[in-house]
Amino acid sequence: MRFMLMTTDGGGGEEVPQDERLQAEMGAFIAEMSRSGVLLATGGLEPHGTRITSSGGKVTVTDGPFTESKEGVVGFALIEVRTREEAVELSRRFYRIVGDGEGVIKQVFGPEDAAPGA
Repeated sequence: MRFMLMTTDGGGGEEVPQDERLQAEMGAFIAEMSRSGVLLATGGLEPHGTRITSSGGKVTVTDGPFTESKEGVVGFALIEVRTREEAVELSRRFYRIVGDGEGVIKQVFGPEDAAPGA
């Protein structure tokens, strides 16, 4: 099963400086997940982005920032594990390293997967 672990900014916009300890612990965590084959991709995301909206056949493109947004996804990890519980535990380990924050875990379905109810 593949899951997208997403870190959100909570809308505060404040950045916490990363100290050497945090960087070392995160580096070891990422290396462990990479060696085991669990981590498929990871990265940070630009804070503002571009919004695409389609309505009534008209496509609108709007550049950010979007002041009405309460939170935005600022980072992600795509993982492959056996169960949702494993995905939750990896996310718990992430937050034990980085401290306070919020995120979302969503299962990823691809062409070879049948989506629930399909």
